[in-house]
Amino acid sequence: QVQLVESGGGLVQAGGSLRLSCAASGRTFSMYDMGWFRQVPGKEREFVASISWSGGGTRIAGSVKGRFTISRDNAKNTVYLQMDSLKPEDTAVYYCAARGGSGALYKDWGQGTQVTVSS
Repeated sequence: QVQLVESGGGLVQAGGSLRLSCAASGRTFSMYDMGWFRQVPGKEREFVASISWSGGGTRIAGSVKGRFTISRDNAKNTVYLQMDSLKPEDTAVYYCAARGGSGALYKDWGQGTQVTVSS
C-alpha cells in the first residue's frame, strides 16, 4: 500500500498552465504504475494519464493529448502532471492513483486537488 498526496491545483485562466504533483510515501514507489484521473461533480471519474513504474511507458487520454504530460521521479517518490493550454472543460478534481502493474486495478488513491480553469 502507498499513501498519495496531490498538490499544485488552483485557479488559472484558459490557455494557462499548472503542474500537479503527487507525493507518495513508502519505499516501494518505484514498483507502482501511476495514473492521473479527474472528476467533475455528477460525472464518472475520467482517466487522464498513466505512467509505468520505470517511466518508460505512458498513456494520455485523447481529450488532453498534446496538452498534458505525465512524468515521474522515483528518487523523489513523486509523479507529475504538466498541464498546458488549459481549457475550461479541464476544470475538475484531479486524483493520482497507484497500481501494482499494467494489469492491476488502481487501489491506492490520493484525496484530490481542485483545478479550475476560467474562461
